[in-house]
Amino acid sequence: MNTSIYIAKRYLFSKKQTHVINVISGISMMGVLVGSAALIIILSVFNGLEEVILKLYSNFTPELKIEPRLGKTFDPNTPYLAGLGRDVRVVSYTQVLQEKALIKYADRQFIGTVKGVSDDFFKGRTLDSTIQFGSFTLKDKGQNFAVIGATVQSNLGVSLKSQLTFLQIFSPKRKAGNSTDPMNDFTFRSILPSGVFGIQQDFDDIIITPIEFTRDLLDEPNQVSSLELIYKKGTDVDAIEKRIEEKIGKDFTVKNRKEQNTGLYKTINYERWSIFMILTFVLIIAIFNIIGSLTMLVLDKRKDIAILTSLGANKGLIRRIFFFEGMMISVIGCIGGLILGLIVCLVQMQFHIIKMGSSLSVLDAYPVALKVSDIGLVFFTVIVIAVIASGISSNLSVKRLDEIKADL
Repeated sequence: MNTSIYIAKRYLFSKKQTHVINVISGISMMGVLVGSAALIIILSVFNGLEEVILKLYSNFTPELKIEPRLGKTFDPNTPYLAGLGRDVRVVSYTQVLQEKALIKYADRQFIGTVKGVSDDFFKGRTLDSTIQFGSFTLKDKGQNFAVIGATVQSNLGVSLKSQLTFLQIFSPKRKAGNSTDPMNDFTFRSILPSGVFGIQQDFDDIIITPIEFTRDLLDEPNQVSSLELIYKKGTDVDAIEKRIEEKIGKDFTVKNRKEQNTGLYKTINYERWSIFMILTFVLIIAIFNIIGSLTMLVLDKRKDIAILTSLGANKGLIRRIFFFEGMMISVIGCIGGLILGLIVCLVQMQFHIIKMGSSLSVLDAYPVALKVSDIGLVFFTVIVIAVIASGISSNLSVKRLDEIKADL
């Protein structure tokens, strides 16, 4: 065994003449342990929340979305676009027609987005998981229904218990005249709400209806706003996206899920790394306690250092002893913290002990998802900080050699 590592290990586990050194070393180790555990737990919770949020978003954001580059609508019945729906790898080929509209319920009004969808909208999606009240029903016994977002419901005070009050949806006529009555320039249709869904503010101001209802409202018999595609599991969606972009031309844009929700992905990453940096600063404070611990250890072991120097030990050996001492404190604390953090995460995954605290929440308990990369990231972070702190401590210990020799 390396001499400096051997002596450092003896110093770490041996009883010190000054008891407070043991206390400070223990505090340093516990600080690293708690900090490492906190990092693993927080990162794992963020992983879990990210998976749940993106899973919920995937119910409304398809794997690929085709939109016109200019204008609001386009003809989906061209040979190439229609052929996309006949691809054997496609699970859902949904035609979408949407537009802003004035929604009225009883004596309240709200401006939201009416989204008409074709029947394939239900394929490849688990829509029931988003429902807060009612059911996700768009057609039943020949009658059209609407599923409304939580924001629409809260602003209009929609009650699903009443089957007599319809939603009235107003949209400007395509060929508005110069009527003295402004209401003559609007088309309105009535529809019953069947359910309320809740995901996030970007989606919760939407009313989802059958596309036939929206075509009638907007007087748009053929055009669509977008095409939404969902593929079978295992399909290389990135390769398909590139192929469609090459074939479809410059008049259209093709977006994957990340491109459809750039704000969401950026927000998740910003929050994740912000929390990581805050906890890293806490970890830095904990690890730099090692400097004080090793400085006091130098004073406690001054006779040992004098003996070592008289036997021929140079400054390099003394420096390495206290460097490895600091590294051992950090590594033991880090490994202990990783084990503690993993245990907490596994217990939460298995038993769901910590609840979200809301009966209306999509989640009952905080979700957790472990990633090997996070374990490596935390360990690497601790090691880098420990190397810096131990290096500073070992250099300070060497500077005290002359003082110790003078005293002895």
